[in-house]
Amino acid sequence: MSKSIDAWSALFGAARSALLGACGLGFGMTLAIAQQVQEVPKTPQELGKRPGEETAWIKVCTTDEKTGNKQICLVKHEGLDPKTGAILIAAAVRTIEGSDTQHLVVNVPTAYTLVVPTGAQIKIDDGKPIQLQYSVCLPTNCQVQQVLSKEMAEQMRTGKQMFVAAMNVQQKTMAFPIPLKGFSRTFDGAPVNNAAYQEARNQMLQASRQHQLELAKQAAEAKQQKQQAVGQPQAMPPAAPPQ
Repeated sequence: MSKSIDAWSALFGAARSALLGACGLGFGMTLAIAQQVQEVPKTPQELGKRPGEETAWIKVCTTDEKTGNKQICLVKHEGLDPKTGAILIAAAVRTIEGSDTQHLVVNVPTAYTLVVPTGAQIKIDDGKPIQLQYSVCLPTNCQVQQVLSKEMAEQMRTGKQMFVAAMNVQQKTMAFPIPLKGFSRTFDGAPVNNAAYQEARNQMLQASRQHQLELAKQAAEAKQQKQQAVGQPQAMPPAAPPQ
């Protein structure tokens, strides 16, 4: 706890390099679907593809009785672990029909054993980090959100990468890269077909859960085989013939 969040700026470079190597491939497998989904993708990899275009973001819009049936839109990104398919980081820009105010919402999974009082930092490319406190923590993730300034919105439109930094209980900074490719086009474009998107997302999450179960089964079997090998008596060498 003694390490100040102000010292994170010096750690961004090292943490970014390490995590880009470990997670870079995972962020190519986002839940970015085409602005108009014509058919449900058959594999998780197809979720991020559209002929001639690539984007790391998706636009989903719904209406809500709590806002007087005004349209609420989320332009969002979900970064996945390439090995397990688990969600590593999620970010979204939320807009409400009739309001000029936009909010940036970022979810960091609690599986990383976060230092909640420390909060998180967000930066775009080589810009100045912004410090934010977690507004709510659920069993699966902690969330930070803030009003999105015009300056930061423009940085997201023109930037290449956004980084979210959080600190775990081992006092280590974790930096999660979020690609900004396609953000501006997705924000200005039409939302996806909700039914097709939900079906595609459910298929992807189901495949992810199945893959995680398979990995857990393989790990358990490997552990059992190792324990059995250790417990087996070693074969005695043949006795030397009598002289």
